[in-house]
Amino acid sequence: MACDNGERVRVAFALDCCDREVMSWVATTKGIDAGLVGDLMMQAVESRFGPNSTAPSEIEWLTDNGSCYTAAETRSFARALGLKPVTTPVSSPQSNGMAESLVKTIKRDYARLALRPDARTVMHQLVDWFEHYNTKHPHSALKYLPPRMFREKQALTN
Repeated sequence: MACDNGERVRVAFALDCCDREVMSWVATTKGIDAGLVGDLMMQAVESRFGPNSTAPSEIEWLTDNGSCYTAAETRSFARALGLKPVTTPVSSPQSNGMAESLVKTIKRDYARLALRPDARTVMHQLVDWFEHYNTKHPHSALKYLPPRMFREKQALTN
């Protein structure tokens, strides 16, 4: 994400493919590395299963083929958390359509409309953008409910 002063903010996120909630995210002005991806995975697992938890059964962790995702350190840590690392086919962004759709939505509905003078300002706004996305942004695939509300309604019916 480009800022007015030329700085760039890079964001990685964990998106639940069932309810489309952004469970966790990380941002940096440097590159996304295996350490940040590890933080992202741990935050996502804790978001769903509680502090100091692992997934109760193996859950697929789908990513692109970036080196930070395919690193042995990342894959090993994923397995320790109960995640099964899976990568999309090379040169096939459509195979991860939900993630691509989220990126498009964040750029269109949040970043484009926001003041972006510098990286610090953008990184501060990300908290509100993702919270709004999770709690207010309707999704046609979720019967026009925001992700968190959809998940809460699903929990009541199960």
